Amino acid sequence: MRTYLVVIDETEEASIALRFASRRAMKTNGALHILALVKREEFVAWGGVQATLDEEAKNRAEALVSSAAGTLFEETGIRPSITVREGKGPKEVRKLMDQVDGLAALVLAASATGAPGPLVTQFAATEVGRLPCPVMVVPGSLSKEEIDRLS
Repeated sequence: MRTYLVVIDETEEASIALRFASRRAMKTNGALHILALVKREEFVAWGGVQATLDEEAKNRAEALVSSAAGTLFEETGIRPSITVREGKGPKEVRKLMDQVDGLAALVLAASATGAPGPLVTQFAATEVGRLPCPVMVVPGSLSKEEIDRLS
């Protein structure tokens, strides 16, 4: 089955990429895989505080993914696969890309203003020639209606 991989966080760009990928999956009878990355805080003064910070970050990521998956199912009827991982963004995305069967595309979105984010820079420029699938970069300036029409 054709699977679209989306990396989400709390940014507007992630919402745009998720909307595009979910509509694309719906129109192609495909599947959706959502990856949420947990950034490890670099605070190491006290072990207990570090563990609490890490747990809170993981809980936020899981809540974000659960909310997105619920909304997706209501809007499209698609029940996405979900992965929550701790680690460096590009490295974890690349690892998951190699593990997802039938990967059709990595779907990212670029900010409407300013430079693209680190994942867009990494996968649409630096690594694009070595990837196992195409990268779709959705412009952040598109409206919901434009995203729905183009997907």
